[in-house]
Amino acid sequence: MEEKKESKALHKIHIPHDHGHATEDILDVMPKIQDFMDASEMFSQLSDSTRLRILWILCHSEECVNDIAAAVEMSAPAVSHHLKLLKQTGYIQSRREGKEVLYKLKDTEEALTLHRIVDGVFSMKCPLESDFVLNEFSEDNKKKGE
Repeated sequence: MEEKKESKALHKIHIPHDHGHATEDILDVMPKIQDFMDASEMFSQLSDSTRLRILWILCHSEECVNDIAAAVEMSAPAVSHHLKLLKQTGYIQSRREGKEVLYKLKDTEEALTLHRIVDGVFSMKCPLESDFVLNEFSEDNKKKGE
């Protein structure tokens, strides 16, 4: 966190025209270029509809390759390819249970953000979150919209 403040303080952006929108103030809190690159990578994972379907399943349950393949109506090798890409980006994790390897969403801030994006895209109430959390989020958004 400290690093972000220092890098922004070193490079103050000056906007040539003042249109009264406090643009320079907004730019003071704009994320770093690396943050935008990370977000771009996250969205690139969502740009493939098959990977999005697999990710949706793994946001809500832990599954083996064969079950995922059946759910998305694809071959196990094709699903394995998508799982490899998702695992390389750090959004999913795997564990061995006997002869099977089970996959699920990783328990990280980035993966949780991805989970919320996926659920938001489909306007789905996530079965893993309580009604209280969803109601609080909804009330906050209503207040911001006023």
